[in-house]
This record gives sequence, C-alpha cells and structure tokens, in this order.
Amino acid sequence: MRWLAIAATLTGVIMFFSSQIAQADAPEVGQPAPNFKLPDQNGKIHTLNNFRGKWLALYFYPKDDTPGCTEQACKFRDDLHKLEALGANVVGISVDNTTSHAKFAKEYNLPFPLLADNNGETAAQYGSLLNLVIIKFAKRNTFLIDPDGKIAKIYLSASTSRNSIEVIEDLKKLQNL
Repeated sequence: MRWLAIAATLTGVIMFFSSQIAQADAPEVGQPAPNFKLPDQNGKIHTLNNFRGKWLALYFYPKDDTPGCTEQACKFRDDLHKLEALGANVVGISVDNTTSHAKFAKEYNLPFPLLADNNGETAAQYGSLLNLVIIKFAKRNTFLIDPDGKIAKIYLSASTSRNSIEVIEDLKKLQNL
C-alpha cells in the first residue's frame, strides 16, 4: 500500500512539472505559429504553409475515439460549415498514428485532417505535449492562427463541448463581424 501511495505521488509530481514546462513553451498571441509537417489520416502531408491566407483552428487532443476527444471532434465537424463561412480550416493533431486517425475519422465522418504527431514534436512546439516518459499525450489545447500564420487566440485546456463555438465567436470578433 505504501508503494502505491509513493507511485501515485510521484506520478502527480511528474504530471504537474510536465504540464508547467509544456505550458511555458507555448507560443504567445501575436507570435508566428510553429511550422509542422505531418501526415493526415489518408497519408497526405500537411504543413502550416498549406493554410496560409486562411484562418486555421489547430486543435490538439489526447486520444482518438475517447469520449471527450470524440465530442470535441464531432462539435468541430458539426460547426465546420460555420467555420468555413468565416474563412477557417480545422485541423486536429494527436500523437496517435495515421491508422488510428483513419478509423476515428471514418467512424465519426470527420471531414477535416487529423494529423499524426507520432513523436510529439509538434505538440511540444505548441506547448501541448504531456510527456510521462513511458507514454505521451497531446494536451487539449487549441490555437487559432490568422491568415498570416500568427497566433491570434489560444484556448488552453479547451472545452470539448464549447471549443468550436468559442472559435467561431472569436473569429467573428477578430474579423469585426
């Protein structure tokens, strides 16, 4: 029992410091968004430059086909027409592989790219990697990137149920609509 308490305490300490370090590395509003070059669920490579000239809702999520991640993805799917009408694209990123992404996208009819950040490098550049040494997860953070490639808004610990609506509301404000 004592070893269990020690292990739980150690895990909590690691999680706390990992989250503090990752958040400290997050880009700030007004800074250029870090570039990425990652495959989507169909194997197509995407970079930040592919979205130049449009708004981009780049959201990081922990794991395909889990309750919160499914809710968030489906909310972005359901609101995609509103986002596109505001000139925005949606892209999801997790450390899951392309096979997992393909299954997830097919099961829930997700019409936007899900990028496979297998080594967690992109998530780390965005301060959105929780690295527990034996396992890595992307944190549920969203970055609204403007058409010039700069961070316009950051949603740390984004709400699974409200994230897409928050992005829409902020897009309207940022575009003075």
